[in-house]
Amino acid sequence: MIPVITIDGPSGSGKGTLARRLAERLGFHLLDSGALYRLTALAAQKRGLALDAPEVAEVAETLNVHFAGDGAAFLDGTCVDSVLRTEQTGAMASQIAAHPNVRAALLARQRAFVQPPGLVADGRDMGTVVFIDAPAKLFLDASVEIRAERRYKQLIEHGFNANLAALIDEIRARDDRDRNRAIAPLVPAAEALVIDSSHLSIEAVEAQMMEFIRAQGVV
Repeated sequence: MIPVITIDGPSGSGKGTLARRLAERLGFHLLDSGALYRLTALAAQKRGLALDAPEVAEVAETLNVHFAGDGAAFLDGTCVDSVLRTEQTGAMASQIAAHPNVRAALLARQRAFVQPPGLVADGRDMGTVVFIDAPAKLFLDASVEIRAERRYKQLIEHGFNANLAALIDEIRARDDRDRNRAIAPLVPAAEALVIDSSHLSIEAVEAQMMEFIRAQGVV
C-alpha cells in the first residue's frame, strides 16, 4: 500500500508550506487540493458561469490543467499563478467547494495523485473524505488574526495591495462556509493530530508532524 499523509486545515494555517516541506523531506509526491478548486473556479469564471451553476461540475470534470516541475499551475495552457492565490480566487473556490457535484467531480482526480513512494495531500477534507484510509492524518489550525496577518504579509511581499481588517473578515466568512457546509465540512479526522500553529515556528510544527508520522509507521 502506498502511504498517504493528509494535512487539513483552514486557509492561512500554514498547511501548504508544511505539506511542501514534508513532501521534499520524504521524497513523496504532493497534492495541493485547494489549487484544483481554485482552478475550477477560474475556469468557470472564464466561461462566464455563475459559481452556483450546475455546469460548474462539468467544468471540474473536464478541467484542462497541469502543474510544472516548479509547481506553477497552468489552465488551458496558460500560467495562472498570478491570480491563483488571490483572496478573490480563494473565496470563489470556497463557494464552489460547497457543491456536492463539484466535489464528486474532483474526487477521482485527487485520488489519482497517489503514486509511489507516497503522497502528502493538503486540503480541507483529505483525511475525512478523500483519503479516509491514510495512515497519518494531521490537522493544522491557527487563530483568525494570526492567519490574516500571515496572509497580509504574503500579499504585500508579492506586490499585492491588502487590508488587514478586510482579510480578517474574509477569512472568517470563508471559515464559516467551510466549517458549516453540508458536504465534507472542515473538521479534523477523529484520528488526526491537531496542531495549533499560532505561536509555533515552521520548524517546530514540522518536528511535531514528523514525530507523529514516524509513530504511525509511515517512515
